[in-house]
Amino acid sequence: MKKLLSTLIASLMLLSVSACSPSSNNSTTTETKTGDTVSLTVWGSQEEQAVLQGMVDEFIQAHPETKWDIKLGVVSEADAKTRYLEDPAAAADVFAFANDQINDLVGAGALYKVTRNAEEIKSRNSEGSIEGASYDGQLYGYPMTADNGYFLYYDSSVFTEEDVKSLDAMLAKAAAANKKVFMDVSNGWYIASFFLGNGGTLTIEDGVQVTNFNNEKGLETAEAIKAFTADPAFLTGDDSILVAGMGDTIAAGVSGTWNAAAIKEALGDNYAATKLPEFTTKSGLVQMGSFVGYKVLGVNSQTKYPEQAMDLADFLTNEDNQKKRFEARQLLPSNINAASMPEVSEDVAIAALQAQNPFGTSQKNVLGTYWAPAEAFGATMEAKDYSTDLKTLLDTMVEQISTKPSSN
Repeated sequence: MKKLLSTLIASLMLLSVSACSPSSNNSTTTETKTGDTVSLTVWGSQEEQAVLQGMVDEFIQAHPETKWDIKLGVVSEADAKTRYLEDPAAAADVFAFANDQINDLVGAGALYKVTRNAEEIKSRNSEGSIEGASYDGQLYGYPMTADNGYFLYYDSSVFTEEDVKSLDAMLAKAAAANKKVFMDVSNGWYIASFFLGNGGTLTIEDGVQVTNFNNEKGLETAEAIKAFTADPAFLTGDDSILVAGMGDTIAAGVSGTWNAAAIKEALGDNYAATKLPEFTTKSGLVQMGSFVGYKVLGVNSQTKYPEQAMDLADFLTNEDNQKKRFEARQLLPSNINAASMPEVSEDVAIAALQAQNPFGTSQKNVLGTYWAPAEAFGATMEAKDYSTDLKTLLDTMVEQISTKPSSN
């Protein structure tokens, strides 16, 4: 789930829509006359297209009193904010986004407040997902999944359940078997697991991202990341590298539920997953943390049909359709009833996600200024570029993360 966003570009994009504010009241609705066609566009990830089309078809069948023209577009949850800000008026009426984007989206006036069935939506979804879809106590989106996190997949023919508790043990055993341990360290989403596990924090103060990743513990963490990426058994890359290598050159890898089906097919009877391991710092062993988040459907504040768009978003995220997403894509439901299905707790990947969640940190308080500096630090470690000392690299990263977008 890539989130490598350019701070400068995001800042300029936010300025282009600064006329909208979080406190604006989306009270205007468009009346449709009998016979009018309601045209809506829905953005979803490439992997979501098939199941989404089926849901849209059912929605149209359930509302024959209206003429519908509902089109789908391929935009991932990770890219939703960037694509929206490129041209808000041309953006989808309904779009899925990762909930760490909600502060920036609301700040840009991008999201229509949920004004239909809000209490019913709150009652059917988990408390965490409602908080993740809200801003200043107001619901701005429809919780869709509770799977926006990551954990460890592993080949049980290489590692035992005891082995995968320790990153050091995994690296040693992988090297002995001529295998690799995979992690995309140059992705800000994943590299955070080291810092968050060792006391790192991300908060928002006066619209600025504040972090302590460059304190004493942060430096210990950076040294551990340096050692990990320098290990002969370490391998990095994107999801395609992980999926292609599992069961062959890769014996373990950090990812999420969206890769479960492919990795299960690759590993067969050796398919296994668990929480992230502990890693070693100068002060001792540390359990890896992670980001915990949700996928949310939002309604574009500039839609011509806000009531119909809200009804569609409500339908696409109801209990039945969250069950269908789990059945089709193994995505953990945010819906309370759907999440309580026996099949959910029996799923290997979801059980691993739930085992990691107690060590997770909400990604809601992550602003767009975090991702690119964190990526740059991780890329430096992966490249084994030690021309600048770690403390200077951390200070630079934190300074860039905490830079307030220009208002000029």
